[in-house]
Amino acid sequence: MTVASMTPICGSSVTSLSNQRVKILGTYEQFGKCEKEEVNLLKFMAPPLMAAVIALSPICNPPVSLGQTMDAQPHRGATLFRRACIGCHDLGGNIIQPGATLFLKDLQRNGVDTEEEIYQVTYYGKGRMPGFGVNCTPRGQCTFGPRLQEDEIKSLAEFVKSQADQGWPKIETEGD
Repeated sequence: MTVASMTPICGSSVTSLSNQRVKILGTYEQFGKCEKEEVNLLKFMAPPLMAAVIALSPICNPPVSLGQTMDAQPHRGATLFRRACIGCHDLGGNIIQPGATLFLKDLQRNGVDTEEEIYQVTYYGKGRMPGFGVNCTPRGQCTFGPRLQEDEIKSLAEFVKSQADQGWPKIETEGD
């Protein structure tokens, strides 16, 4: 049994077979020249539509830095620490260089026990620790990941100093 259905194409209501698409057993057979008009319209509209989709996607507009993804100020330092530092400094320790932890006794021994000194090390790096500042130089001393803005590093330094003074209690951030 052959089933045929006819639907007008190209926006016409012409009922002649030359301007119709006929479906026979799941395949389409074309009659006439309207198919060329449909393809040309698709070719004409595809590039601007794709450009709009890509331009509006979050992939093309990533945040400049990690701190721009955060809304609340009270836990900003803790959230930044979790995103940028916790890989090496979990619970205030240091998995790369055990003598350079973020505990107060190690910070004092290494001459990095004030917020300003913690800021400087975080911005420019020191020893094996890379710098995270936007203008960090030399290139080999700086992180290859996202850079932090000055106010973000200030928040981090405040957070690290506060945690060190308290012996690194549980870190609370948004969503905890």
